[in-house]
Amino acid sequence: MKITVHAVGRMKAGPERELADRYFERFARSGPAVGLEYAGLVEIAEGRAQTANERRREEGQKLQTMLQQGTALILLDERGRSFSSEEFAGRLGLLRDGGRKALVIAIGGADGHDQSLRDQADLVVSFGALTWPHQLVRVMLGEQLYRAATILAGHPYHRS
Repeated sequence: MKITVHAVGRMKAGPERELADRYFERFARSGPAVGLEYAGLVEIAEGRAQTANERRREEGQKLQTMLQQGTALILLDERGRSFSSEEFAGRLGLLRDGGRKALVIAIGGADGHDQSLRDQADLVVSFGALTWPHQLVRVMLGEQLYRAATILAGHPYHRS
């Protein structure tokens, strides 16, 4: 299953980007052994509309262009459900084993995701009740994807 990360906002060079890139690279190397292929990161500019609803809608329309027939969608959203790393890995495994060929994991902008995206998402995931900066969410997502691949492979990186 090809996994693409879709992120609203551009990440500048710096330590956060280096750390996120490191985890995405680790995932890209370890994922294929368990049927998870990292297809890359797509960054889009934040919406420029006047209201939060209009910005969410504008950003959501850009994401819709990536969602081909049969593509699974996971949204990262503070109003989503928190999962353990094992549960998250299991959900990725279920999507893969269910015949999904592609998955888009979306990091929304400052205003979150449009309700239409939330309605069509296969899963809405929260990294906790706290609000996280966009840069750290990318780092955490990269690390969790790498961790999921190691869990699915039975690798000792994840010790529980």
